[in-house]
Amino acid sequence: MGYRVAVVGATGAVGREILKTLAERQFPVDDIVALASARSAGQEVSFGEKRVLKVRNLEHFDFTGWDVALFSPGGSVSAKYAPRAAKAGCIVIDNTSHFRMEPDVPLVVPEVNPNDVKKAKRGIIANPNCSTIQMVVALKPLHDLFTIRRVVVATYQAVAGAGKSGMDELFTQTRGSFVGDPAEAQQFTKQIAFNCIPHIDRFMDDGATKEEWKMAVETRKILDPDISVFATCVRVPVFIGHAEAVSVEFEEPVDLERARRALRDAPGVVLHDKREDGGYVTPVEAVGEDATYVSRLRIDPTVPNGLGFWCVSDNLRKGAALNAVQIAETMIALDLLGHHGQG
Repeated sequence: MGYRVAVVGATGAVGREILKTLAERQFPVDDIVALASARSAGQEVSFGEKRVLKVRNLEHFDFTGWDVALFSPGGSVSAKYAPRAAKAGCIVIDNTSHFRMEPDVPLVVPEVNPNDVKKAKRGIIANPNCSTIQMVVALKPLHDLFTIRRVVVATYQAVAGAGKSGMDELFTQTRGSFVGDPAEAQQFTKQIAFNCIPHIDRFMDDGATKEEWKMAVETRKILDPDISVFATCVRVPVFIGHAEAVSVEFEEPVDLERARRALRDAPGVVLHDKREDGGYVTPVEAVGEDATYVSRLRIDPTVPNGLGFWCVSDNLRKGAALNAVQIAETMIALDLLGHHGQG
């Protein structure tokens, strides 16, 4: 018996990836609807190789009788429509930042804290920030072994994190550089082509950006409230795939071979760590893949019980769409997702 599934924000980069992921993973769909704003209503989006869905207007949609809604429309839209869907008895898995830090909304990465889906008292579950997701997937097995005290991370984040407009800007600026066109910054604060911008989201009072704040508070909510995180988040001229250089300080002495084994056995992690030319994974190789790749694993001798690694993942898949679908799959496995389907 299948489920009735709504995808909200279906015309965006993440929404399209959610539809693709549902089809690829053969999620048990009995009925599916693609929803977006009035201006996108009537457009067509693909669901699998053979099915095309006509986008419907979210504003007029009644969620009564639908089992689960996967939201990725932007925070203000989720703020308005996610509670409406939940009130109609539809479980909401929201990919925006709006609900993440609300105490009665679980923030879930299925490889890390799957049982937190049981805490969805309001019928809403939040999907974490893309850069947080891949980091906590890699940190979880290490935390179980040695207990993390502190994380220092520098991210190298793809423009896909800023949506289609971000990807378009990188393409336009890159193409323009070869014909002498001036690089006009619109989506980003400075030229992104052939450049790195240490600024994602808005600045906060302490000098951190909101993206850096998200990584700290979300890691504590998902993994352990006692972990300290210091992040520097950088936008780089890569289309898809976030990378992170992570330095970790533990409570207990680190054994490198035990760390390797734990990462090798961890769900969602692929350890690809060869100390040779090309013996690591880069964003280009992670595109279209579900895993979080860990490379460059080594002891950090500059702090007590220190370990460093390089971490790469497709930010549209594990960083967004895949994680949301996995949350829904987790709810099915725990028998928490109701049926309104026709079978």
